[in-house]
Amino acid sequence: MKKSMPMESSVRLGLENLIASPPPYMKGKKLGLLCNPASVDELFTHASILIDRHFPGQLTTLFSPQHGFYAEKQDNMIESDHFIEPTLNLPVYSLYGETRIPTPKMFENIDILLVDIQDVGTRVYTFIYTVSHCMETAAALGKQVIILDRPNPIGGLQVEGNLLEPEYGSFVGRYPVPMRHGLTIGEICRFFNEHFNIGCDLVIIPMTGWKRSMYWDQTLRTWIPPSPNLPTQLSCMVYPGQVVFEGTNISEGRGTTLPFEQFGAPFIHPQIIKEAADPYITGAFLRIAGFEPTSGKWCAKPCRGFHLHVTDKNSFQPYFTSLLLMQLILRYHGDEFKFKEPPYEYEFEKLPMDLILGSKTLREQITEQTDIMDISRSWQKETQLFKSISGKFYQYE
Repeated sequence: MKKSMPMESSVRLGLENLIASPPPYMKGKKLGLLCNPASVDELFTHASILIDRHFPGQLTTLFSPQHGFYAEKQDNMIESDHFIEPTLNLPVYSLYGETRIPTPKMFENIDILLVDIQDVGTRVYTFIYTVSHCMETAAALGKQVIILDRPNPIGGLQVEGNLLEPEYGSFVGRYPVPMRHGLTIGEICRFFNEHFNIGCDLVIIPMTGWKRSMYWDQTLRTWIPPSPNLPTQLSCMVYPGQVVFEGTNISEGRGTTLPFEQFGAPFIHPQIIKEAADPYITGAFLRIAGFEPTSGKWCAKPCRGFHLHVTDKNSFQPYFTSLLLMQLILRYHGDEFKFKEPPYEYEFEKLPMDLILGSKTLREQITEQTDIMDISRSWQKETQLFKSISGKFYQYE
């Protein structure tokens, strides 16, 4: 029987470019690799296998980000352990366990750390901060970091949201960037390294064929979930907004087949919210839906809420849309709605919502029912400033 092959893509990943043309300076160097199940080439071969095959005897150490080496761990503050990966018989150091910062001992047996991680283009997704900690450790120890670039699945043109305020920095936001940053993982790590003076010996192996206007479906690549609750490219599209519900008692759809795409709670009356929200929402349809989570918030309890269908990726504003919806739920269900209490991502005092939004003021504005259009206008100037600064680090047109 003839083996079915994936549709050929014009986008070639940093991983594939590394394998096709290995840099001479990597010869004989001991290599580490930060990766997870999404770290595959076009034929689904994992980066660890490819690197071991093309750099025989050089790969010594593996590292995993949040959710684990196999992306099996749910939710925040669910840690993974160090272990020995059985295929290559190599140690895997968890960077979301007893520590989120690699120790000098973890880097002891490497000269170069390769990073092949699929980011999702959202400030609160922790992978970029794992890499930033790795760059800091590498800089301190005189090691090199090579990032094998991958697409931003929600495009490289749209930037949305307020910049994180430094006093609300955490592992879901180390630097003042907007919720939707519009950068690839290589670009944002170069931005961190140079703009915030990490000083790491950093190399980006770029993609070829990727354009800033591309969403994931236009790459013709198969989507491999980098974490359990981003199972599809569509879940990534809504995630920059829907993630705000993590900081509330509203189910963000964990424990269902449509995490982040659907959301709700037993106390919600969706029709009144839909009527108030529809005039403001562009590029998406708010469909009233019911669901019953099998885990997480409201487990085994019938919830009423919505399924958010993206109809036009270019005009859809995920962050604005979800802040609007949260404000309306507060307006009509203020007695039942609750903000989640700490801890959240190893912060034990500040409200999770303030960490997610990167601002206490924004939470207060939403709660006080400040006009949502005024709120959106208030961050436009800083968003434009971010675009002008981050644009210096673009590797793609």
